[in-house]
Amino acid sequence: MATTRSLLQYICSFLLLACTAQALKFDLHATPRHVRRERCIRNLVGKDTLVVVTANVGGHKDDGMTVNMHIKDALGNDYGKPKNVAGEQRTVFTSHADAYFDVCFENIFTASLGIQNAFVEVELDIDIGADAKDWAAIQATEKLKPVEAEVRRIEELVTEITNEMDYLKGREHKLRDTNESTNNRVKWFGFCTTFVLLGLWAWQIMYLRAYFRSKHLI
Repeated sequence: MATTRSLLQYICSFLLLACTAQALKFDLHATPRHVRRERCIRNLVGKDTLVVVTANVGGHKDDGMTVNMHIKDALGNDYGKPKNVAGEQRTVFTSHADAYFDVCFENIFTASLGIQNAFVEVELDIDIGADAKDWAAIQATEKLKPVEAEVRRIEELVTEITNEMDYLKGREHKLRDTNESTNNRVKWFGFCTTFVLLGLWAWQIMYLRAYFRSKHLI
């Protein structure tokens, strides 16, 4: 019984570790307005998946720097462009397609005098899928016990992992088919090239023999 419980705890810990929200801190240096340099964080998300992006930007408004955000995906879908961000900024959206999405930041000088090595500290949390839901509110609304709410959250995490594995499996099949098709094309291209070279070699021999015979050299 104890071994089974330890194994269950290990599996749950592994699932929670694999699906934890991606959080990071970094310094966002200010640049002149004409430079407009962005720093982007990229994540892969499935279609119709809830995403919560929480950015905590240091500094304050009218401090000589303006921090702008832009959330977009690789297919051109736009999920928000918060301007002049200071403090906590939360953006909630549902993805439109299976694609990578970028959370981009830019820090622009707005003061008349430049500041040497000016920057703000950005703390970014990206919650995807089950991690993005407010489980405390769900527990209160549906009157679930803490254990029931935790089991339900883990169940959704497992479902997300299964869906992601199925997606990766489908991608692997497509890549394998593409690889086999490319190999077949290269093989037939090699055969055709060989036949063309053999034909050219035979034609050259016949042409040279006819030429030498016309000159009575053979």
